[in-house]
Amino acid sequence: MRKILYFFITCLFMGMAHGQEKEPENQEVDSLRTNLRKEGIILQDSIIVKRKPINPLAPSKAAFYSAVLPGLGQIYNKRYWKVPIVYGVIGGSAYAYVWNDGWYDRFRTAFKRRQAGFTDDEFYDRDNNNAAGDPPDFDLDVLENQQERFQRDRDLWLLVTIAMYALNVVDANVDAHLKQFNVDEDLSMDFEPFMDLDPVTMSPNYGMALVIKF
Repeated sequence: MRKILYFFITCLFMGMAHGQEKEPENQEVDSLRTNLRKEGIILQDSIIVKRKPINPLAPSKAAFYSAVLPGLGQIYNKRYWKVPIVYGVIGGSAYAYVWNDGWYDRFRTAFKRRQAGFTDDEFYDRDNNNAAGDPPDFDLDVLENQQERFQRDRDLWLLVTIAMYALNVVDANVDAHLKQFNVDEDLSMDFEPFMDLDPVTMSPNYGMALVIKF
C-alpha cells in the first residue's frame, strides 16, 4: 500500500515539475512573440512571417511620379491596368482641346480678314462654285458665332484636361495609401452572445457583443 501511495506521490510531483518547467518556456515564447511583433514579425506555430514594412513616403512618391509623367505613379503602385485609362482620359481631353483650338483659329482668321474687306478666306466660297456677286457661304455673323463656340468648347476641354491630370495624381496618392492599409490576420471582428444579471431584479439580460481583435 505504501509503495502504491509513494508511486502516486512521485507521479504528482513529476507532473508538477514538468508543468513548472514548461511555464518559463511558454513565457519565453510569449515574450519572443511580443518582441517580434514590435519589429513587424509574426510567429505562427514555429513559422516566422515577416510583415511587409510600411513606407510612409510611398504616397508622396506616387503622387510626384504621376505629376511628372501621368501614369508613372500607377506603375510605381503596380497598377499597370490603370495606365491605358490614364492616357486615354488625359489624351482624349487634350485631343478635344487641340481640335477645338484649331477650328477656333480658322474661324478667327476668316473673321478678321472678312472685317478687313478680304473675300479670300476658306469660308467665303467653300466649294469654289459661287458666281460673281453671290453671298458668301458663311457670312460675318456666322463666322463670329462659330469663333465664339469653338473658343468656349476649347476652354471647357482645357479645364477637363487639367482636372483629369489632377485626378491622375490624386489616384496615385490614394492608391498608395490603400496599399499600405493593415489587413493582416491579426485583425478580426466577431459577434458573440453575452448574458449578465440585472443588479436590482437579478434577472438575466441577453444580447450580442461586437468583438474586435487587434
